[in-house]
Amino acid sequence: MLYVILKIVIFNTKEVLKKMINDKEFLHIIKDLTENCKVQELKNYRQHYNTSRFAHCLQVSYISYLICKKLKLDYKAAARSGMLHDLFLYDWRKKSNERQPYHGFSHPRTALENSLEVTNLSIKEQDIIVKHMWPLTVILPKYKESYIVCFVDKYCTLAETFRYYKTKNKVRLLSKAIQ
Repeated sequence: MLYVILKIVIFNTKEVLKKMINDKEFLHIIKDLTENCKVQELKNYRQHYNTSRFAHCLQVSYISYLICKKLKLDYKAAARSGMLHDLFLYDWRKKSNERQPYHGFSHPRTALENSLEVTNLSIKEQDIIVKHMWPLTVILPKYKESYIVCFVDKYCTLAETFRYYKTKNKVRLLSKAIQ
């Protein structure tokens, strides 16, 4: 069953996102989060290449929701935590003396602190957010949902990267053809 879900997600990312727009249950689960001003600010930050942090979190949230729902896990916690897992409001590419060094190691804690200012979180949701960068965060995730959000985050990062380079390569090939 998981193979079928991953096959759908990997080969039809655009279809999955189209499905999300019509998924009333999912949209209801994250509605208070997506309407929050702090979460809305994520639209102002680039996450990977030309994907906004908001779009990245939304994609992680929805794919995690689908997988957890199919596996009869806590899909609500996965959806909500997926939407909040990168809730940090700075450009991680720019160095700053005000932030902790080693963004990959430190931003899960920042995201958790910011998330707790936005909403109440269960222990499971907190674990999902703070451990989404495992194995960088060293301590193992405690819940199945934590692993799912963690791996979906990595998948979405790769998909965003491949999408960027695929587009960039098409432009390069097109410009060569025109010359």
